[in-house]
Amino acid sequence: MKKIPLGSTGLTVTKTAMGCLPVQRCDMDYGVKLIRAAYEGGIRYFDTANAYTDSEEKLGLALEDVRDQVVISTKSQARDKAGVLAHIENSLKMLRTDHIDLFQFHNVPEMPDPNDPDGAFAGALEAKSRGWIDHIGVTTHRVGVAEACIESGLFETLQFPFSYISSERDLALAGKCREKGMGYIAMKGLAGGLLSNPRACHAFMKGYDNVVPIWGIQKLEELEQWLAVAEEDPDMDEELAAVIKHDRQELAGGFCRSCGYCMPCPVGIEIRNCARMNMLLRRSPWQQYMTPEWQAKMNRIEDCLGCRRCASRCPYQLDTPNLLKYMLKDYREFYEAHKDQL
Repeated sequence: MKKIPLGSTGLTVTKTAMGCLPVQRCDMDYGVKLIRAAYEGGIRYFDTANAYTDSEEKLGLALEDVRDQVVISTKSQARDKAGVLAHIENSLKMLRTDHIDLFQFHNVPEMPDPNDPDGAFAGALEAKSRGWIDHIGVTTHRVGVAEACIESGLFETLQFPFSYISSERDLALAGKCREKGMGYIAMKGLAGGLLSNPRACHAFMKGYDNVVPIWGIQKLEELEQWLAVAEEDPDMDEELAAVIKHDRQELAGGFCRSCGYCMPCPVGIEIRNCARMNMLLRRSPWQQYMTPEWQAKMNRIEDCLGCRRCASRCPYQLDTPNLLKYMLKDYREFYEAHKDQL
């Protein structure tokens, strides 16, 4: 398994890494088995978060006896010192470890204030002084915030959405991190599930030798697929370039990245999935989105209050209420055209 340095942290991570958000959807035994299988397959970097329910606990159970062989990063959404320290202390317990290799501020809407004695940054520094964490990074979905964090020199790593349909401004973050000696961790390498060709995704990431993608893996079959691609290690060729060109053309513009900043919705609309339903229907097995449960979720769009809170929170400036209305119309038309196949 190919390894790369994570910026100037001194940490070395496998270029194929595991994002453990989806693991929270597995039952305990399967989740532990999945993580252990990833380790046995050669993966040595695992990324999780305090907010991912029992993901940290599963990691701890799976990797406790090989802790010195892996790099683990976790995150906290706390925005104050006390909250950060409490989250880190809990993460240590769940992960069954005495230190966390990389702690990250989770999905920050603005750069943490390093001068606030009661702020989140002060909490991370305190945790580092106690030996609880080794390195400090940041994650965000806002490119302006990412750029500010890079320029600040305060963080050792950046985690940001990064895929072959990212904008040029987003892609430029990788070079900016290289210049500053920061590690770059690529989340949402499949663009929230919209990209379906692992070989194309791998070849694209291979072109950025300082970027480590954390693939969200929920099933053993998915893990086997990523391990096989890592072993093959395909280079970019005409066929894969054509796949990327096609996907860029189809997905360019105002599509929902499923970052979740828009939520919660006051009437319970599951915006992060409903707002990209047209692509899910056409790029995934569509039958799974035609269940009574999903029909109810989509019909809830009719309850939209027009408050536009979702639009005001969107880091990509989407007109979310109108996007949802379009998705509901498209969903119903798709259902009528395909209901005889259900």
